[in-house]
Amino acid sequence: MGDSKRTRTGLRARTGIAMGITALVIPAALTVGAAAPAQAAASCTAKTGPYQKQAEKFLKLKVDGKQSASDCKAIRSFQQKNRITPAIGYAGPVTWRAMDAITKQRAAAKNPNAAGKCPTNKGRIACVDLSRQLSWIQDGKKVAYGPVPIRSGRNGYETRTGLKKVYLRSINHYSTLYHVRMPYSQFFDGGIAFHAVGVSMSAPPGSHGCVNMRTGDAKKYWGLLKKGSNVFVYGRKPGT
Repeated sequence: MGDSKRTRTGLRARTGIAMGITALVIPAALTVGAAAPAQAAASCTAKTGPYQKQAEKFLKLKVDGKQSASDCKAIRSFQQKNRITPAIGYAGPVTWRAMDAITKQRAAAKNPNAAGKCPTNKGRIACVDLSRQLSWIQDGKKVAYGPVPIRSGRNGYETRTGLKKVYLRSINHYSTLYHVRMPYSQFFDGGIAFHAVGVSMSAPPGSHGCVNMRTGDAKKYWGLLKKGSNVFVYGRKPGT
């Protein structure tokens, strides 16, 4: 949230911060959003993007740094699934950021706290790494659940960092500020909450400050956390 809006939002903590309208998605095994009809109708570009080689490597294509019809089709398919617009197969910075986040999330699967940035002396704690756009719950040094992909605040609405505590839980929350449902909401910083959204996790630009989650993950967090549970947010979302 921007500074001018944070004050107002703090007064409306019980209304919550809703998801951004544009979506995002994450690792290969995760649920992705369907392409919008307008995206499906977009034609492929013959232009070579600045992240062509990186996109080719990520998609397991021939890595030559040159756009081809097959390259464009594969990149466009990724963009459509992740709701990245325009979905024309151009390997630009937004597309690459989504691919890079997925790569880092896959690498973190077995030991998300390898760098020791999330406290291990707080008992049960929900860790949120904005840099890798992922979260997990740990008990001491043991991972209790996750890591899972998340979608944090967009530029101007950045999710605030630091040690927090869950102070309000609302299983069927509805935001009167953004007029959207926020299932399994657990507020931990003003109007910022963990909550489920019906969109993918890696598409730009991001939420209005909340930590968006897939429904299954938000439901699991609901069962593992409670009022007073610790939450630690660190890092910085790429592109903000």
